[in-house]
Amino acid sequence: MPLYEYKCEDCGLNFEVRQKFSDDPINTCNHCGGSAKKLISQTAFALKGGGWYQQGYAGEKSCPAPAAGGSDACASCPKAANG
Repeated sequence: MPLYEYKCEDCGLNFEVRQKFSDDPINTCNHCGGSAKKLISQTAFALKGGGWYQQGYAGEKSCPAPAAGGSDACASCPKAANG
């Protein structure tokens, strides 16, 4: 189950609640009973190591010459090879 972060608008307390995706958002603070709002938190998702993003998206490189057939991409470009 995901962990959601909330902030009380009355007392300023930040708190976390483990909820199902189908559960309704919490509206009241666990500490003071005031009005609470769901916060947008950073995710822990990170791409590491080799893979698609290093081959096709790590940096823009200019092609030395256009590919045969009038295309703007070079024939050795990973993007051109994958369509």
